[in-house]
Amino acid sequence: MIAPRVWLPTPLLSILLLIVWLLLVRSIAFGHIFLGTFLGIAIPLVTQRFWDAQPRVKKPWLLLRFVLRVLKDIILANLEVAWLIINPWRRTRPAFIEYPLMLEERFPITLLANTISLTPGTVSANLRMDGRTLLIHALDVGDEDALIETIRERYERPIKEIYEC
Repeated sequence: MIAPRVWLPTPLLSILLLIVWLLLVRSIAFGHIFLGTFLGIAIPLVTQRFWDAQPRVKKPWLLLRFVLRVLKDIILANLEVAWLIINPWRRTRPAFIEYPLMLEERFPITLLANTISLTPGTVSANLRMDGRTLLIHALDVGDEDALIETIRERYERPIKEIYEC
């Protein structure tokens, strides 16, 4: 018997592909469910040789707490950016910041960079060639060191703990 990991290398991705397929075709007819399931299994099988090995989540509850924190931060940052936009007399202080990374593995660094970019008002602009520094553009920076410490405490340390890297 073939092990499930061989024909279903990423079950969550397969389920996500099925859901996206059903949303695209806007139908839950048997044929669409069958085709979506086929695509959800076939696409990961065909593309898995191109993927980097991803570290395992060591603390799933901490991951859930991290996701909820990021969602909350996205909502609050949207409100802050909206406030900056509707107050033309308020001068923004945009800046590029060199963020020194504690993380070393590619996947956690990518996760951190994407988390920073998801939060309105900040964008990860570049990862230095040595992989030790992330260049971040922030829309309104009062204290550069405070922003670095906020990113470290709210995002980087939890990611490091979740993946134990």
